[in-house]
Amino acid sequence: MAILNGKVGIVTGGGTGIGRATALAMAKAGATLVIGNRNAAKGEEVVQTIEQFGGRAIFQQTDVSKPDDVMSLVQRAVTEFGRLDLGFNNAGMDGEQVPLHEQDIDKASTLFDVNIKGVFYCMKYEIEQMLKQGGGSIVNTSSIFGLNGYPGWSLYVSTKHAVTGMTKAAALDYAKRGVRINAVGPGPVETPLLHEGTGGDPHSYAAFVPMGRIGQPEEIADAVVWLLSDEARYVTGHTLPVDGGVCSQ
Repeated sequence: MAILNGKVGIVTGGGTGIGRATALAMAKAGATLVIGNRNAAKGEEVVQTIEQFGGRAIFQQTDVSKPDDVMSLVQRAVTEFGRLDLGFNNAGMDGEQVPLHEQDIDKASTLFDVNIKGVFYCMKYEIEQMLKQGGGSIVNTSSIFGLNGYPGWSLYVSTKHAVTGMTKAAALDYAKRGVRINAVGPGPVETPLLHEGTGGDPHSYAAFVPMGRIGQPEEIADAVVWLLSDEARYVTGHTLPVDGGVCSQ
């Protein structure tokens, strides 16, 4: 198991699904965490769960589409724990599943604010802090939708391609400055988001996956913890599909 002992990290969208599972996995690997989430009750529940098994975490209500919220989240980590070593930029939304010409402009703007600008804001403020202290490691949540195209999902696909591209280019910016930047590309995973997006039947996506099943949040979390850890010290600019083989089709 990858080790994060002595590291301080941020997890956005840490209240449910992949964010929650990864926060728990990071804490179990030894990291001290600041959980950012829009829903305070869910974020506080994750903190309580981490504390129950002896981990350290605090919660700060955060909307990643607001740069001041993100800056405050990073400042909270430094104020409370003295540094920031890890960033898991996971907060996101899925948008509408309709052909491009039917996409609503206002909803599209919100999608871009969260999925693209939100990742930019997180990386900007995390990297500023990491450069001050000599390095760090960041993982962004992209998607198989950031590696392939899928009908009906043009805008969501565009946002996740943006995350993949931002990850690549930023990794090159800081490759010699001690900051590694990678991404995960989850396939269908049993989360509240997929549950809602499939009308309550997330396992209907199993036929789409070569392994014949959808993933569990913990399977994404394990990949994120590895990418954040020193075990992945020679990996940067990579988007790792964790998808049961979907992207190999």
